[in-house]
Amino acid sequence: MMIKVVRGNPTPEELAAALAVVQARAAAVATTPPGAAGTRDAWADPSRINSLPQHGPAAWARTYWPR
Repeated sequence: MMIKVVRGNPTPEELAAALAVVQARAAAVATTPPGAAGTRDAWADPSRINSLPQHGPAAWARTYWPR
């Protein structure tokens, strides 16, 4: 893995903190099995498009997600 600083002049401590975050995220993604529950945001789920509320006088009350 290569990280390149393209702007600014970070201190060694700032670089170490940023690298720790990137490594922790990479490790979490690597240990999560494919298709595991909770890996996808409900708002990004394409299946919710089929369950959009119908229009009408009280439609605003049915816009809360998830049901």
